[in-house]
Parts: sequence; C-alpha cells; structure tokens
Amino acid sequence: MRIHILGVCGTFMAGLAQILKESGHDVSGSDIQFYPPMSDYLRDIDITTIKGYEVNKMPEADLYVIGNALSRGNECVEYILENNLAYTSGPSILGKELRERDVFAVSGTHGKTSTAYMLTHILNDQGRDVGYLVGGISKNFKNPASLGSDKTFVIEADEYDSAFFDKRSKFINYHPKNIIVNNIEFDHADIFDDINDIKRQFHHLVKLIPNSGNIIYYQDDENILDVLSKGAYSDLIAINSDNINVNFSTKELTVHDETYSLKDLPLIGIHNLRNYVCAIIAAQVEGIEVSDSIDSLKSFLGVKRRMEKISEINEIKIYDDFAHHPTAIRLSSQALRNKHPNRKILGIIELGSNTMSSGYHKENLLDSYESINGVLVLDPKGMYQGDNIFQSISALLEELTKIIKDYDIILIMTNRDSQKFIKPILESLEEK
Repeated sequence: MRIHILGVCGTFMAGLAQILKESGHDVSGSDIQFYPPMSDYLRDIDITTIKGYEVNKMPEADLYVIGNALSRGNECVEYILENNLAYTSGPSILGKELRERDVFAVSGTHGKTSTAYMLTHILNDQGRDVGYLVGGISKNFKNPASLGSDKTFVIEADEYDSAFFDKRSKFINYHPKNIIVNNIEFDHADIFDDINDIKRQFHHLVKLIPNSGNIIYYQDDENILDVLSKGAYSDLIAINSDNINVNFSTKELTVHDETYSLKDLPLIGIHNLRNYVCAIIAAQVEGIEVSDSIDSLKSFLGVKRRMEKISEINEIKIYDDFAHHPTAIRLSSQALRNKHPNRKILGIIELGSNTMSSGYHKENLLDSYESINGVLVLDPKGMYQGDNIFQSISALLEELTKIIKDYDIILIMTNRDSQKFIKPILESLEEK
C-alpha cells in the first residue's frame, strides 16, 4: 500500500514510518520542519520527505496518516476531506498492524521513553527479537522502531490524543496485553482540563487489558491507585508493596524476599532507578530472571536528550535533557547535583510544552530547580515574571554569554529543539 504520513518528523510518526515500511508498505512523509535526531533517522531509513504542507507537493497515496499536530485549516487536510480520500490516525494504523502481537505498553507522564527502551534492551539482550516503537533515539539501538519477529512488541504508550478527528489517547488504539503505568501527573493542558481528564483516559486503558494480562505500577502513586480503584480486571503487580520493594537510598530491589543490588546500573537519578525497576519487573513477566535483567541493563547506555552529555569545553560540561515538567526538571536537577555535589550548575529551561507555557505550573516551577545554582528561563508567552526569565532567546543568550564562565556545568532542559541553545553555547565557549 502507498502510505503518506503528514507530520512524519514527530518521534512517534517517524517510528511508525519504519514499522509500516518493514511491513511492506511504500511510505513517504511531510512536515513543516526537520531537525535531529528524527530528521537524521528518516534519512537513514530512506523515507522520502517533503517540507511543507502545500497540496501540490503532496504525493498521491492509497492512505494518508494524519498526525495529531495537524488540524482543520491545514491545506493538505482540507484537500483530503474535500476529495474524500482515505485517511486515518497514526495510532489507529499501528494498532491494526499489531493485532496479532502481544503488545507491552509503557505508559505514564514521565519515563516512558527510557523505560520502554530499557525493557526492549533487556529482551533483546536475552536473545529475543522483540518489535518496538519508542519516541526517541537510544545509543543501544540502530533505530527507534523495529517490527521484530518475536510475539512481544514493546511500545511507548502516550496519553496524548490521536488526531483532530479522534480525541482518545493514543494508547487506547494499541490493545495491549500488558502495561506499565510509571506515574500519573497533570500534563498536556492543551487537551486535558484537569488531572481527572487524564485519569479517565488511563481508566479506559486499564479496562482494555485482558484477564491474562498484567498491570505494573507504583503503589505510592495516588493517581494510579485512584484509576485502579475504578475497576481493573487483570493481574496487578504493585511496586513498593509486600512482594516488590525498592530502596532508593541503598539502590536495592527486593522481589519475593530476594534482594538485588542496582548500584552498578549506569544511569543517574531516582527517576531512572524507578524506570529500571519497572523494566526489570516487566521483563520478569516475559520470563526473564531479575538477575539477568540487571546484567543486561548494565550495558544500557540511555536515550538521546535524556541527561546526554553533549560536550566539554574549557572544563565546562554541557548536558541536554528533555525535562519539561516541574517534576522532571526537579529530578534531573537533583540527579546532576548528586553526581556533581561541588560543581556550579546553571540550568537553561524552556517553557516549551503547552502545559508550562500556559502558566499552569507557576507555583511548582520555582521549587523544581532549587538544587542547582542558577537558572535562565525562556518563556516565549510571558506567563512568568522574574529577572532570570526571558521572552526572547536572543535576550537569554545575551545574558548567558555574560555569566557562562561562572559555571562548571550547563544543563539544558527543553522538549523543543535544543540546538538553538547548544550551538551558541559551544560557539561562545570556543571563542573564550
């Protein structure tokens, strides 16, 4: 089938392009902007890409996949509707491709990408050719998606909506047999009114899991407990319960009275420790011994833009991190502080998500970076006030050049294109 994807440079859609191509389809895609790492990935897997949404550029196709970033008024969308062309959402077509697989969905507000890759890495390292689709790039994997030959397919399961014509969360389309619910917090203020809206979507997900399936979750997350209290029909595997307990201070995991050390695992921070444990317990569901999973995770190198060290110039280290929610900002900042207790750390935070730019997390933002020494905040919509908050990137960079030599570590935290910070920082340090 000839399939054209509108919005192909998104992390999910790029991975979908890979799966569809491996399934035997002829795939191309359009987007308004292409930037690393997904632009490099699309080029490497030989997906024909078209910049812009002009109808005269859009190729003929048997089916058009419309990304959730597109809406009515888009020239291509209007043409597809006006001419009654076949179209669908990305999650919907993926769900159809996976109906014969045992889908293991990794969900939650934070940690989906890392945990999904951890689980996939364990299973592959233990000799399983599992399929997967994860919204990011990992150093352990050539591609962020693969069809695989194993019955199990691991997917990062996002709660964001599927398309302008399907406002259900993406994960509803995947019909998973097993799920991880890492955590539930308020996010995506552009589509959810409050935390109850989000919990309702997770409740719909939980209702889809068959009796033979499993739900892995943290017992200390009140929002998850609230969702499960409304009805769960599968085996519940609770972390930080009588049978499974993790000690974050000693980095030890106890499963059915047997204790395992996690001290040798490479990624830093409590959030990654929580991700590790979810992946280990999920792999146990897949028949992998806990000790074998831990051994496999020792070689897991992490995910690009998840506390990724970009460079070190003149003894100043630059890190790139995807943190864009107060909880994620706090955990990333703390993790770097714990690793470098005596270094001066400057955080650069972009309020790029719809939730942060709306001002929803105003009260929590200040507390999120209290463990680092200084911060510069890019707030394009002017929702926040303060001497260290800037509406334009040029103003932020001007201030940065004045103070950059006062710090040992620069931590960039944004879910947008981080290169607009990285390139000027590297140029400034190289000049100095």
